[in-house]
Amino acid sequence: MTDNADPAGLRAPSTPGAVAGAAPVQPDTDRSDPLAHAELTFLLGMAFQLVHGEFVLRMNDLGYQELRPVHGMLFQSLGPHGATSTELAEKLGVTKQAIGQIVDFLADRGYVTRKPHPQGGRRRLIVMTDKAMTHLAIAGRTLHELEDQIANQLGPDRLATLQTQLARLIRNCAGDAIPPLRPLW
Repeated sequence: MTDNADPAGLRAPSTPGAVAGAAPVQPDTDRSDPLAHAELTFLLGMAFQLVHGEFVLRMNDLGYQELRPVHGMLFQSLGPHGATSTELAEKLGVTKQAIGQIVDFLADRGYVTRKPHPQGGRRRLIVMTDKAMTHLAIAGRTLHELEDQIANQLGPDRLATLQTQLARLIRNCAGDAIPPLRPLW
């Protein structure tokens, strides 16, 4: 997806007050649409790819080109009190070596710092800096704006139903042990 491409119709409109992709969603009865016959995994993957790609473009537009989705996932996993490399590796489903590289990258840019663990020993606690907290706030606002735009396209009731059904699908597949969303990108 390039800066000029917007296959999902999600880019911010150029006219103030206009909603991008404001055309109402057509009823799901058009059987000539190839997506009407697509497999569920394809539809889920394509929807994620398009919405996620739009989020990344918007964050890049806001000056966060150096950060990738895995960095945001790490920030989310750190929480307000921080975590060890081992804890992060488990939460993100990656190796400790990968976490070490990611943390080094973020520490070099001022997003995280390593502190002695409060329980002592050789463990280090990785914590977010104010710079990371600012990024999270901006990313959160951006995600909410994107969701609002999608709600305007689908209709708020349809978005709520979609979210409920996706949560139910995840629970049915994973039970109480929700697996990590692995940062493969």
